[in-house]
Amino acid sequence: MANYTTTNPEWAVQGNSAVMSGIEGIKDTTVGNINPYLKVKRRTSLTEDEIVEGVIKGDRTVLSRAITLIESNSPKHFAKAQRVLQRLLPRTGNALRVGITGVPGAGKSTIIEAFGNMLCDDGHKVAVLAVDPTSSITRGSILGDKTRMGTLSQRSEAFIRPSPAGGTLGGVARKSRETMLMCEAAGYDVILIETVGVGQSETIVRSMVDFFMLVVLTGAGDDLQGIKKGIMELADAIVINKADGDNLVKAKVARGEYERMIEFIRPATEGWPTHAYLCSAVEKTGLPELWKVIQVFKELTTASGVFKRRRDNQLLDWMKSMIDEHLHNLFFDDAVIMGRMPEVKSAVLNGTISPTQGVAELVKIFDIKRASERQVDLFSNN
Repeated sequence: MANYTTTNPEWAVQGNSAVMSGIEGIKDTTVGNINPYLKVKRRTSLTEDEIVEGVIKGDRTVLSRAITLIESNSPKHFAKAQRVLQRLLPRTGNALRVGITGVPGAGKSTIIEAFGNMLCDDGHKVAVLAVDPTSSITRGSILGDKTRMGTLSQRSEAFIRPSPAGGTLGGVARKSRETMLMCEAAGYDVILIETVGVGQSETIVRSMVDFFMLVVLTGAGDDLQGIKKGIMELADAIVINKADGDNLVKAKVARGEYERMIEFIRPATEGWPTHAYLCSAVEKTGLPELWKVIQVFKELTTASGVFKRRRDNQLLDWMKSMIDEHLHNLFFDDAVIMGRMPEVKSAVLNGTISPTQGVAELVKIFDIKRASERQVDLFSNN
């Protein structure tokens, strides 16, 4: 074994050995040779075949890396991600998709953990897509929802993926649809999507899931306040959480209030009456009943054809959102637009032209044919 020696920098206090110089005789300082007894394994990128095979086998490590590829904004990753998704599409569509939303503090993560554990005990494989709020200043996200699901995250039957919202309206990450399909291809038969929970803008999740659940608390306001919340018009079930202990009586009263509110709102799903339900994620009460409600919902909507029509509409909504994103990128990535943009912005700020006139100026010089020629084929092997 080689001997380590220590030296002091000029600024160090005399007599204190603060810095290790390393192993004597080592000239090559490349990674892996700094300490000959330390074996460094470099992380290599997976091929398309390795990703597809790993996802199909249900390898959670490969699935995580596949989702990272999907979420990447790098142009060099986009084509590869789309080819992987295309190959996995035949294995998707067999899971039950449940969206869970509600105001911050309503206990969404706690419900999901208790609900997910119950489903795993019943033999299901559960994937949780937890979308955390993204800072509008730093663009960062804490991704802390997974820490509230300590027991569920340790189960082999469950997969939890926290993702930043990225500023997307509705609190759903831009690539959540693709992530959901990846989980379905990996064999997860129940997909739970926990959204940011920011109130009235929390609606885009409706276009992604089969069953939409709104988690509320007691004391949410008067009847008018409840009715005017647009999110209630999209809910297939209203779940009053924390219905336990001293709060149980208040929760029962709240349930009656929400039932009266629902009478004035058109059902979110054709042929399905929305109702309010009591639940306690801590005491795990009301969860089996809630799962039964979701199963009955699927049976009825499948028989009536509503379930398939909703899935079809989801695909069309997905395509539309991708068109919007593609056109947005074509416009703002165009060299002519980028060159002209500073001048137009300056004119708008100086009051020389109005914002509307600025838009008209930019649209006028935009050539979509020119911009399209710079785009690479989405499924190109290059």
